[in-house]
Amino acid sequence: MKGAWNWTWKAGSILLLGYVILRGFGTPLQPGLVTATPSQLGIGTDTIILAAAGQPFAAADDVPSDFHVVLRAGDQLLKTETVEITPHSVRLAVNTPATLPSRALDAFVFTPAAGTLFLGNACFVEEAAKGDIPKDFRAKAPEERAPKLGFSFPYQPNIIESIRNLLWHVPMWFAMFFIMGLGFVASLAQLRTDNINWDMRAEAAVKTGLVFGLLGLATGSLWARWTWGAWWVSDPQLNGALVTVLLYSGYLILRAAMGDDDRVGRLAAVYNVFAFIMLVVLLMVLPRYTESLHPGKDGNPGFNSYDLDNSLRAVFYPAVIGWGALCYWMYTLRLRMNRHAYHLLSR
Repeated sequence: MKGAWNWTWKAGSILLLGYVILRGFGTPLQPGLVTATPSQLGIGTDTIILAAAGQPFAAADDVPSDFHVVLRAGDQLLKTETVEITPHSVRLAVNTPATLPSRALDAFVFTPAAGTLFLGNACFVEEAAKGDIPKDFRAKAPEERAPKLGFSFPYQPNIIESIRNLLWHVPMWFAMFFIMGLGFVASLAQLRTDNINWDMRAEAAVKTGLVFGLLGLATGSLWARWTWGAWWVSDPQLNGALVTVLLYSGYLILRAAMGDDDRVGRLAAVYNVFAFIMLVVLLMVLPRYTESLHPGKDGNPGFNSYDLDNSLRAVFYPAVIGWGALCYWMYTLRLRMNRHAYHLLSR
């Protein structure tokens, strides 16, 4: 019965990760506005092209009159005329008055199928004076329609297609936390009982957790390059993650340096307890009280509060379970190797 259960959860983890990979790469992204060309407008008539990413928001046979575009200056709307529609862009004509409540213009595109698309600070009018939009230039907000996009991932500015990395980067850190927690408990048990079995469990947990910690650093660095423009930034969350990985690397160096010393188990257990406490402080406590670019820190909203919709949840939660199960599977294999090595050396 135990063997059947082992194969069941292992096969389940593989199936979950297969589902995550297929859904993660195969699910389309909801459409969203990316750029406005030109971004600088003058007083008078201009033509603007709003480009979008993700799914097409228009079909080839759609007519421009079905799509309404307005520009918002402060709390007032500036009317435009839709000239041309393509699946990923809209060209519009706008007559900019001499007075505006704000020189920064936000763009809203009301579509029949994709709902409302938004681009903040799409254009700027440097020559405009402060004042209300003249009545002849004002627009009324069109009626919003519910999007009909099917199963798709949410669009977020800056993140765009890289939102798929949420299914790899975050679950990998969750898996590392989980397995390092098992190692922490094993080290506490080792200090209480001085039993070699607990020491082998702690070592297996640290070695497995480090694999996922390094993968978390790699996927995080790739994400930073895409969204922040650099492979690494001086961010407390990123720096804390790097220090944590280095601390746990020190655990392995300590064990290797002590060799066959009888005290290695207890000294390594003390170090592991310290490392796990620092992991909690560096990754969960300290970033919440310092300025951080990372989501969920210092008032910066986390994914759950602004873009983890039902479609993304349907893939994200299986990813957490799947990566966690794979991490535990790797831990059991590493523990088995530790036990075999101990029995061979103790003959």
